[in-house]
Amino acid sequence: MKENCSHQTDCLKMIQLILDGEATDQQLAKLKINLESCQPCIRMYHLEKEVKELLTKRMEKRCCPEELVATIKSRILSFT
Repeated sequence: MKENCSHQTDCLKMIQLILDGEATDQQLAKLKINLESCQPCIRMYHLEKEVKELLTKRMEKRCCPEELVATIKSRILSFT
């Protein structure tokens, strides 16, 4: 098992793509192989996954009041 990763930036980008559901099957396969042998990437994957799950739980979708929507639309239209 590797203790140092020489391509951490690329691995982080790939991990973020996978966690965002935007990775290709090829990228998934590549990361799976990497995670079998690279300890830093395993830790980075779990950290990114936990951060994403925490942010998802904390974010609450709220509807914007209709009055505010109307005000914003009218201001945008006034610029055109």
